[in-house]
Amino acid sequence: MKQAKSGQFQGRSRRMRGFEAASGLLKERIRTAGEARGFAVTRLLTAWAEVVGPDLAAITRPVKIGHGKGGMGASLTLLTTSVNAPMVQMQLPAIKEKVNACYGYAAISRISLTQTAPTGFAEGQASFTHAPAPKPAPDPAIQAEASRVATGVHDNALREALETLTQNFLSRAKSQRGRS
Repeated sequence: MKQAKSGQFQGRSRRMRGFEAASGLLKERIRTAGEARGFAVTRLLTAWAEVVGPDLAAITRPVKIGHGKGGMGASLTLLTTSVNAPMVQMQLPAIKEKVNACYGYAAISRISLTQTAPTGFAEGQASFTHAPAPKPAPDPAIQAEASRVATGVHDNALREALETLTQNFLSRAKSQRGRS
């Protein structure tokens, strides 16, 4: 095999050593899925909360981008619940401005809303709420040690902060010992 200018052999891809970021593994799949729905910039899909803000991201989802025949600006379709649609409708100019800032130019000329039930289509595929991660029950021995460390601190807020810090430290140390 011939060696290419970049030091790689033609026909073979370079193998990484060690761990690879999950974003690198999924980047190609996200890009092709996004392009199938008209999203040339996948950042709009993957970082929707950063683009429009957490409040709007909690009640909207970008569905597709349609390009007109004239080629002058595209139309973004957002999915939202019928309860939130009037509030989102009032914020459409701000959303358009934020989305165009993501693209770097006036790519979106129109935004249309699609309303759905709170759980979305097909038994909750497009759920708008995220379940909080369950917290494991604290170890009683770690709690007792944290209380012992914070004994003697008279300020309630400082004592609670010290207990929390101690619990986090001891829990982390215990989980790292369990992995080795």
